[in-house]
Amino acid sequence: MTSSTSTATVADITRTVTEVVAEILDRPVGALSPDADLRGVEGADSIKVVRIIAKIEQTFDIELEDDEIFGINTIGEVVALVERATARERS
Repeated sequence: MTSSTSTATVADITRTVTEVVAEILDRPVGALSPDADLRGVEGADSIKVVRIIAKIEQTFDIELEDDEIFGINTIGEVVALVERATARERS
């Protein structure tokens, strides 16, 4: 489940982020939507959210800023954060 930051589309990012969340929280991908609150998904806790962020950073070869991470709640917000980070990497 690797992704090239230079060619990732919003759909690619959304799919990959959702797959990471589903894997770490042991939920079916189809049960998660972009507006799903990460902390409200069954099985989620702060440690798993940290693992999700770490896996996303590794997958997209990016580094997310702590202040950005603490402000996110939903899968869609993670996708937007990854989009901004990959844009920074390209510029």
